[in-house]
Amino acid sequence: MADAGVSPAAGGARARAARPSGAAVRFDAAEPVTVVLVRHGSTTMTLSRGYSGSSVPGPPLNDEGRAQAAAAAVLVDRVGRDLWGDIPYPSELIASPMVRTQQTAAVVGARIGLDVRTVPDFKEADFGAWEGLTAEEIEERWPRTLRPWHLGADVRPPGGESITDVGVRIRGALGALLADGVDRTVVVISHAVSIRAALGIAMGAQPSSWSQLRVAPASLSIVRLFEDGRSEVAVAGAPSEGWAARA
Repeated sequence: MADAGVSPAAGGARARAARPSGAAVRFDAAEPVTVVLVRHGSTTMTLSRGYSGSSVPGPPLNDEGRAQAAAAAVLVDRVGRDLWGDIPYPSELIASPMVRTQQTAAVVGARIGLDVRTVPDFKEADFGAWEGLTAEEIEERWPRTLRPWHLGADVRPPGGESITDVGVRIRGALGALLADGVDRTVVVISHAVSIRAALGIAMGAQPSSWSQLRVAPASLSIVRLFEDGRSEVAVAGAPSEGWAARA
């Protein structure tokens, strides 16, 4: 394995592994754009289980979140090296504009040697009037609304976005990455609802089912998008804890 923090490009090219057994079925040699989706590390809102969306820039990472970001960076650095060897090593790093994603991206970028590009479409859902509230507080003020927001997908919080709205935004952002070229890997530091949307879109699943995906803080997911419209979910919600000891 190359020295920690040094990309294969800097330390010498490495032969790409063949697509593994069990990969999405293809009948050609087409290469996709690979999108490595990393959720930001924990914040005080993560701990309180409040709805922390995109209508305010904060909160920042807490101590646990910074440690999680470092663990996630180790895992990202192994993509295309000793893990997922059929995938190119990351060549681009993107983050949503929120403080927590920018901080996580800075840690990842320092590890893999890439600058961060901000793409607003990868921001978290806008929770509108629900911003900062817990599920219990939302249910008390807007009875019988939170469950349909998650499971019906078309319900909007007052002044906010529905799950379907987030999906439209994320579909456009993924399409832009595909249009920029294939046979490369882009790391995107984003949020739980947005990453669920990306996974759901790649699977062709209905928005009402996306909340069934587990996307823990600092977890890693990988989707691969082909020019013919097919896609592959290679990883969904892999926790970043524990990988540093192997690096």
